[in-house]
Amino acid sequence: MSQAELPLAPVWAARAAPPEPLVVRYASPSTFVDAEKGPAPSPLAERDGLGRFRRGILIHRLLQLLPDLAADRRAGAAASLLAREPDLTDSQREEMAAAALGVLNDARFAAVFGPGSRAEAAIAGGARGLPEGLAVSGRIDRLLVEPGRVLVVDFKTNRPAPDRIEDADRTYLSQMALYVAVLAEVFPGRTVEAAIVWIDGPKLMPIPEKIVRETLAAIGTGS
Repeated sequence: MSQAELPLAPVWAARAAPPEPLVVRYASPSTFVDAEKGPAPSPLAERDGLGRFRRGILIHRLLQLLPDLAADRRAGAAASLLAREPDLTDSQREEMAAAALGVLNDARFAAVFGPGSRAEAAIAGGARGLPEGLAVSGRIDRLLVEPGRVLVVDFKTNRPAPDRIEDADRTYLSQMALYVAVLAEVFPGRTVEAAIVWIDGPKLMPIPEKIVRETLAAIGTGS
């Protein structure tokens, strides 16, 4: 085939390639507002002889693992798990076990740990109303999926716990609002609800839809 007979190249081959879309910025819901407020206190800062996050991490671990066991085995399992932390005192181990079991043994929280629920549910994605280029990536402490609704629950170990959801730290409300926004995209047609379980108490605090909407609006405008 002569050069004159060669097929013409398509028109697009002579054009400059279009620019790549902006890279999506993934943010952890638990740190999204912290990043706006500035650096958080060092996690090595001690309270009651423990690092700032140590108590919370261990109680979260108990609440992740113990629900899969029969109720009569949970206390023993909690003791065994905490015995693997040799730097803890006996009183610290007893307090943490009591805090976790206080939640698990409370009938108000039965649905949170019941059929259809799962621990440490991974979540990633964007949602309408979020800042352009922002997507969420994180893990939900407890996720309950039912035919008509989805319930996202986060455990907080702050002491003392607030008496009203309106008094919760803005970081927590933003974290939960972001979860609701993304889950509404994942489960269209279902009601998505959010609640915080304060280990201190313990207390179960649903987050009203009005607060979720207002929080998402503030995130969307950067205020």
